[in-house]
Parts: sequence; structure tokens; C-alpha cells
Amino acid sequence: MTAEPLVLFAHGARDARWAEPFEAIRTALQAQQPTRRIELAFLEFMQPSLDEVAAALHADGVERALVVPLFLATGGHLRRDLPAMVEAIGVRFPGLEFRIEAPLGESPAMRRAIVDWLAGM
Repeated sequence: MTAEPLVLFAHGARDARWAEPFEAIRTALQAQQPTRRIELAFLEFMQPSLDEVAAALHADGVERALVVPLFLATGGHLRRDLPAMVEAIGVRFPGLEFRIEAPLGESPAMRRAIVDWLAGM
């Protein structure tokens, strides 16, 4: 069984260099899981948008994908904007289900990694 696709979801910025760490994460993860589809999507300012990624997944017959917000905490974008976007995607692309994971910063493992990194300073 193939793992469901991952959609790494980041905020986006006007400066293209801002996306470099997220692209590096996607590339490293893809190297670890070469048979899994891993996409990077942005809320605003950058492409591809979540809607564009959804269109590509739907066109390829994908039925389920996991959206992982690369945010440190759940703020307005994750409380309101992302669920609304996912709901609209469900209407636009019937048969494609996006499940939303907790943001990166709410992971106990990520919090430990941040603490360890900061403790080494």
C-alpha cells in the first residue's frame, strides 16, 4: 500500500528566498520516501497554492491527502483560512479529501528539537 500524499503547507512571502527552507524540507523528505508523493503549497504570495496542488492531485486520481501545516502554532490562518480552503477544495474537487494535521510547532518531537537547539546556544 502506498502512503497517502503529503501536502506541506506554508504561509508564503514576497521574497522567493523565504521558501528555501521549506523546499529543502520537501526535498529531504522526498529522498527518504521516494515512492510517496510530497507537495509543497503556499497560503499566499507564492505558487503553487493549495488549490493548484489540489487540482493536480485530483487530475491524477488521488482520493486522500494529508495537509501538514509548517507553522509553529495554530493562529487565524489555521483556525479559519485553512479549513475554509479545504472545504472549498472538497466542493470543487469531489472525491478528493484533505485531512489536516496539527501544525509543526505543536508536535512534541519538534518542541524537543527546538529546545535542544536553543539549549546548545
